[in-house]
Amino acid sequence: MKRREILKSSLWIGAVGTAGLVGCSGKAMANNPNITKLKGKVNHSACKWCYNDIPLEQFAEYAQDIGLKSVELLNPDEWKVMTDRGLTCAISNGSPLGITKGFNDTSLHEQLRADIMPLIPRAADQGIPQIICFSGNRNGMPDDKGLENCAIGLEPLIKEAEKYNIKIVMELLNSKVDHADYQCDHTEWGVALAEKLGSPNFGLLYDIYHMQIMEGDVIATIRKNQKYISHYHTGGVPGRNEINESQELNYKAIVQAIVETGYKGYIAQEFIPTRKDPLVSLREGVAICDA
Repeated sequence: MKRREILKSSLWIGAVGTAGLVGCSGKAMANNPNITKLKGKVNHSACKWCYNDIPLEQFAEYAQDIGLKSVELLNPDEWKVMTDRGLTCAISNGSPLGITKGFNDTSLHEQLRADIMPLIPRAADQGIPQIICFSGNRNGMPDDKGLENCAIGLEPLIKEAEKYNIKIVMELLNSKVDHADYQCDHTEWGVALAEKLGSPNFGLLYDIYHMQIMEGDVIATIRKNQKYISHYHTGGVPGRNEINESQELNYKAIVQAIVETGYKGYIAQEFIPTRKDPLVSLREGVAICDA
């Protein structure tokens, strides 16, 4: 059997819930009459770092098989693996400085611009719509000062992004559990930055896992701020694992609310699978989020 056929026969997951998956053979899953077919209202993506043990080419083929349109948080030298297969990278990695060293530090602006500026035309040429960025850690900096610094640092990049119809997207992360001291840790702060920049080519990555930890009220927050949100990530709370009934969030309701706002971007699975076969969890997550 070809690799894709093996994946199809051994990893097919239906709308039978977690209990129906445990101990279920590949053949039984493949023959399950209740298999969920994608409805086409959601552009599904997945973050590759959650599946680092799987070669990128193999993961791309599996992504095709389960209806993903994107595999994301890739470096530029990895984009072609997706585009050659009719997929995209919905949001690309940006500066290698990472999460803790971001635009709130004016001493880093020159380096951050040098890292991201050349990516903008390259992304446009390859059909990559978005590039990620981060605020960086506070390190004692007041939130209003951090916001001002981020706006100053990002403005030249946003002007360049406008020329190429690319979005620069800052991720909202929790500073309570995973990213201590990170500055862009509340939706309100991110929205204030977006309003200050005043460009449709800057947006927020609303990570549902992170924002549930920091502020809750997920659906109401999404509805209120949807025009500033350019991308979504998933993850089970607590633990950042599967998004099924093992955790507290109702992802079916959340994704339905996102769809109802008229959102046309991507929703990416960014949970850390706990199953022996992580691809079973990924297919399940996609089915749950297929509003």
